Amino acid sequence: MRLHGYWRSSATWRVRIALHHKQLAFETIPVHLLRGGGEQHAEAFRALNPMRHVPVLVFEHAGKTHQVFESLAIIELLDELFPAPALLPRDPFERARARQLALLVTSGIQPLVNLKVQVWLKHQLHEDEIAWSRHWLASGLEALEALLSAQPGRYCVGDEVSIADLCLVPQLYGARRVGVPLEPYPNVLRVEQECLRLSAFQRAQPEQQPDAEPPPSAA
Repeated sequence: MRLHGYWRSSATWRVRIALHHKQLAFETIPVHLLRGGGEQHAEAFRALNPMRHVPVLVFEHAGKTHQVFESLAIIELLDELFPAPALLPRDPFERARARQLALLVTSGIQPLVNLKVQVWLKHQLHEDEIAWSRHWLASGLEALEALLSAQPGRYCVGDEVSIADLCLVPQLYGARRVGVPLEPYPNVLRVEQECLRLSAFQRAQPEQQPDAEPPPSAA
C-alpha cells in the first residue's frame, strides 16, 4: 500500500491511524501542499485525484491496482477488507453515531478550515483566515462536546475505537495550531487523551512522519 499525503494533513492523518490500528504495512509518498504552489496540483497527482486533495491510497487487490481518495471512503474500505479490529460498530445505531460524529468533523469543520480555504480568504478576499478558522473550529467543538457529554464512554462511541476517534484527534491538532482555547471541551479532551494512549494514534502523529518538518526557529 502507498499512502500519498501530507504529514500535517488531518485527512491523511485519519487514514494513517486506521492503517496502524489494523497493523497494515504501507509506504508514505509525501505530497507537499505548499512547496512550489502545492505538489497536489501537479499532473501526476491530478491523475490520482482530480480534486487535488490528499490522501490517496494506492494498493493491489485481486490482481488490480486501486486508487481511493476521500479519507472516510478509504477508512470504510479498509474496514470491509480488513474487518478486525473494526472501526465501525456492529450495532446499527452505534454505527450511525460513529458516522455522525465523523461527518461532523469531516463535513462540518474541516472543509471550512482547510488550507485552500485559508489561502483564498487571505490572498483573494483579504480576510483574517485565522479568526475564520477559530470561529468554525469552536463551533464544531461545541457540538462535539455536547454529543460526547450526552453519551459518555472511553472513546467517541462507547469503549471501542471507531472512525469518529480517527477524525476527532487530528482536528484538535488543528485547533491548537490556530489558538482555539480547548478548556470548554473537557469530554473532547478526555477522549483525545484515551486515544493517545494507543500505539496506532502515537505512530500516526505528524511529527513521526518521514516528511515532517522541524518547527520554525525561535530566533
